Amino acid sequence: MTDQLLDKFDISAASIERIVSDTLHGADDGELFLEYRQSEGLLFDNGRLKSGTFNTDQGFGLRAVAGEAIGYAHAGELSEAALKRAADAVSAVTVGHSGSYAAAPQRTNRSLYGEENPIGQPDFEQKVKLLQEIDAYVRARDPRVRQVTVSLGASWQVVEIIRADGERRRDVRPLTRVNVSVVVGDGDRQESGSFGMGGRHGFGDFVVAENWRSGADEALRQALVNLEARPAPAGTMDVVLGNGWPGVMLHEAVGHGLEGDFNRKKTSAFAGLLGEQVAAKGVTVVDDGTIGERRGSITIDDEGTPSAYNVLIEDGKLVGYMQDRQNARLMGMKPTGNGRRESHSHAPMPRMTNTYMLGGQHTPEEMIASVKKGIYAVSFGGGQVDITSGKFVFGCTEAYMIEDGKIGHPIKGAMLIGNGPDAMKRISMIGNDPKLDTGVGNCGKAGQWVPVGVGQPHLKMEQTTVGGTEA
Repeated sequence: MTDQLLDKFDISAASIERIVSDTLHGADDGELFLEYRQSEGLLFDNGRLKSGTFNTDQGFGLRAVAGEAIGYAHAGELSEAALKRAADAVSAVTVGHSGSYAAAPQRTNRSLYGEENPIGQPDFEQKVKLLQEIDAYVRARDPRVRQVTVSLGASWQVVEIIRADGERRRDVRPLTRVNVSVVVGDGDRQESGSFGMGGRHGFGDFVVAENWRSGADEALRQALVNLEARPAPAGTMDVVLGNGWPGVMLHEAVGHGLEGDFNRKKTSAFAGLLGEQVAAKGVTVVDDGTIGERRGSITIDDEGTPSAYNVLIEDGKLVGYMQDRQNARLMGMKPTGNGRRESHSHAPMPRMTNTYMLGGQHTPEEMIASVKKGIYAVSFGGGQVDITSGKFVFGCTEAYMIEDGKIGHPIKGAMLIGNGPDAMKRISMIGNDPKLDTGVGNCGKAGQWVPVGVGQPHLKMEQTTVGGTEA
C-alpha cells in the first residue's frame, strides 16, 4: 500500500483539495484526515489457539475549527458524495465566523521508524508455532504453572493529512506488541504474572529465542513471587517506586493534568500554575515523541505537526503543557506535536506520547537503605485518577515490604492512594537509573485509545498513603 490515499477516491486529487478549501473557508483551522489500517491479533490460551483476527479499515475525517467550536464528520466510504455530505455537516460551525486560517505545521525530514508492514512477517503459521513454543517453554519451567496465555498483535497504519492551503503530510506507522501471562498455583491459591514488549517495528527481535524466553521467564518470576506474597499492611509510610513501568502512575496522576485542553478549560489540578513549583526540586518530566521505534513515538502527530521533546516540569517548576493546534492557539501557545486521534472516526485532542521523568543522583540501594518501614513497589496494574482534583488510586502487581533498610517479603493487595501534585512534592530521592517501559502502554481519554510510553527512575516518596488487605 504505497499509493497515495487520495488515489482511492472516485474523484481527482484537485477536486478533493477544492472541496476541502471551500469547506474550510472562514475557519481558524482544520483538515482532511485520511487513514488506511491493517491489524492482526492472535491469542493462544490453555494450550490452543483461541482466536485469530485480521481487519482492514479505511476512511476519512473532515474537521473545521472555529474558535472553541469543532465541526467533525467521518466516513468509511472514499467517495465524492461522502466527502460532500461531510463538508455540508462541518461547515455549519463556520457560519458567521470569519477566521484566519492557521499556517501549516512545519515540515520534517526525520523518520522515527520504518514503513515495513509487520503483519505478514513472520507468516501466520510461524506465529502460531511461536505461540506454541512459548506455551510449552513456560509450562516446562515449573510444575506449579496452571495457565499460560500468549498474545501477538500488530497494526500498520498509513495516514495522510490534506489542508485547505494545499499542504499535505503523510506518515506510515507500524506497531507490534507481544504479551505473556502466567497463572501459577499451590493448593487452592493461585497468582499471576505478566510481561509484554513492543514498539514501532516488526516481530524480528522477539522471535529470537533468547528474547521471548527472557520475557516468558519474567512473567513466570512475577507469578511465583506473588504466590509467596503476604497481605499488604495499610497506613502512611515511605514508598520506593521501581523504574520503568511504574511511570504509569506519573502518566495518569500528572501527565493527563498537563494536557492543554484540561488547562485551557481550567479543569486540571495544574491549571494556572505555569512557573510555579508543582513538584520537589530535581523533578523533571518530559513528553518525548521523538524516540526511534518507541511505542508512543510519532514522526508527525495527527494534525501534521512534527513530534517533539517537550519539557513539562523542570526542576520541580511547571514550564509547559502538551498542546494540539486548537488549544495552543486559544491559549496563545505553540503546538507541541501532541494532537492525536485514535482513527479517522475521531477528532484530534492533546494526548501524551512517551512521558517520563529524568534521572537524579541516588542509587536504588540508597533509597531502600533510607527506609525504616515502607513499601517497595516494583510494578503497577490498574489505577484511577480524577483530573480535576488530581486524586489517584493505583494497585501494585509486584511489591515488597521494606524493614530496617532491607527488602523483605513480597506483599499482595497494596494500593497507593494520593493526589498527583501532592505526590510530586513528596519525592525526596530520585534514582540515577531512568528507564522506559518495554512498549505495552495504551492510554484512554474521552473514549479514544492511543499507544503511549511511560518511564522513570527509581523514586522515593515520603509518607504516602498505602491501602492494604492485612487484617
